[in-house]
Amino acid sequence: MRPLPHLTAAAALAAALVLAACGDSASTSSTQPAANPTFAAGTTMERLAKAGKITIGTKFDQPGFGLQNLEGKPEGFDVEIAKLIAAKLGIAADKITWVETPSKVREEKIERGEVDLVAATYTINAKRKQRITFAGPYYVAGQQLMVRADNSAITGPDALKANPNAKVCSVTGSTPAETIKDYLAGPSQLVLFDVYDKCADALRTKQVDVVTTDNVILLGFVSKSAGAFKLAGEQFTKEPYGIGMKKGDTAFCSFVNATLAEASTGGAYLTAWKATAGKVAGAQEATLPAADPCS
Repeated sequence: MRPLPHLTAAAALAAALVLAACGDSASTSSTQPAANPTFAAGTTMERLAKAGKITIGTKFDQPGFGLQNLEGKPEGFDVEIAKLIAAKLGIAADKITWVETPSKVREEKIERGEVDLVAATYTINAKRKQRITFAGPYYVAGQQLMVRADNSAITGPDALKANPNAKVCSVTGSTPAETIKDYLAGPSQLVLFDVYDKCADALRTKQVDVVTTDNVILLGFVSKSAGAFKLAGEQFTKEPYGIGMKKGDTAFCSFVNATLAEASTGGAYLTAWKATAGKVAGAQEATLPAADPCS
């Protein structure tokens, strides 16, 4: 397949989504940093609390979840969840170093110690569990398709084989990119980029015909497209989002799960949702799923 030309409008699209979807760049977390928290010696929690800082991987191109604002900082539900975890460690939001972590490098960033955790629309699955430990899930999304508003041929994933010339865009290393392969007429139908805003830009300029990822992310693109995009069909998977960390760090995993549960019962979880992804038209109210065992 001939490579697509460089998409120069991606940055402009991201900026527009920041202005429209996120508004105020201030933190929406309702939890203040814990005062002088103490943790068991030798744990990740003790190390981070003593350091008073943390490095967190997230995405910079996910409307409502992790989108870089005009000041160069990410905003969204993933970001707010990560801030809640940092606050429980006694770490203020301005002591967080954010590292852009696209799908294809998430495990690598964790394994190399370049980040302390990853909150990046990170679907929990068995293959990834071989390399890292997941806390959570903290949200369950579902894969769906996005097309241009005038597209009546693509009505869901089952229509893709009947339209073999329709190009489908997703992101390298993502769960949606793997899942959609079963619905395609052939491998040449799939176009992969490193970030989703390039897919949205390619859809807008008719270089691709479909974008596929999780429904809540696509809703963000649809709501800010000025009527240019729409969702096609229903969601066809379940995608439980987890917090990634070093393999085997079950103490840190348990701490994160306890922090999420406290945020849910105390209202901070829902506050974070309503201030970010929950503002997007069509988004349903989030509820914290039951945590998986730490392993």
